[in-house]
Amino acid sequence: MPKGYWIARVDVRDPEGYKDYVTAAKPAFERFGAKFLARGGAHDKVEGPGRARNVIIEFPSLEVALDCYNSAEYQAAKAIRQKVADGEIVLVEGFEA
Repeated sequence: MPKGYWIARVDVRDPEGYKDYVTAAKPAFERFGAKFLARGGAHDKVEGPGRARNVIIEFPSLEVALDCYNSAEYQAAKAIRQKVADGEIVLVEGFEA
């Protein structure tokens, strides 16, 4: 079964408030087996406008990635994030060779 991924691009408006989001989201990520592959590190905008923070999270499957996003734990965290940051999240299915 292919893995599932969150690809998030975020501009944080309130760094202190964003810390509250990270804390609130942690239980959902732990519960659904999230593995962070990229988390706000150095990046180059080679096409398009880009965002300041880029995150890639791996899950056991696309279904699990979606379940995490829709979980009560993550929805509570999302409400915090939307107050302190702008961005977008895409969930994608991985490729199995």
